[in-house]
Amino acid sequence: IEKLGYRLFDVEFKAERGWVLRVIIDKEGGVSIGDCEEVSKRLSPLLDVEDIIPFSYSLEVSSPGLNRELSKPEHFEFFLGRQVKVILREPIDTKRELKGKIFGIKDGVIQIQEEERLYHIPVSAIARANLHIDPWSRT
Repeated sequence: IEKLGYRLFDVEFKAERGWVLRVIIDKEGGVSIGDCEEVSKRLSPLLDVEDIIPFSYSLEVSSPGLNRELSKPEHFEFFLGRQVKVILREPIDTKRELKGKIFGIKDGVIQIQEEERLYHIPVSAIARANLHIDPWSRT
């Protein structure tokens, strides 16, 4: 995937309507349907040859989407400086939801700048986090 110029964002393997191997790719500037098709055409024969999954499944290659979920430290690192919406497992100073910029990450602790305050949040304290795209912004 990296040799094709993409970044592996995530992989899911789960039972849905049968088993599905979902490969989620990303690249600077976003992923198109054509990008997903290209990766699928290249990846499918490799998976068949290696035969790492010994039963029937469907391969899906997709983009993580505009408001992609961030669940791993490397996701936050990749999007440093971008807006994020975070829902916490437990409130911090009575706040359970934060919207701000990803300021930094170190040792599994995300720094989020919300207005004038910098929060230090362990990844384990995050119930859900997504990139926050303001639909009214022109940037």
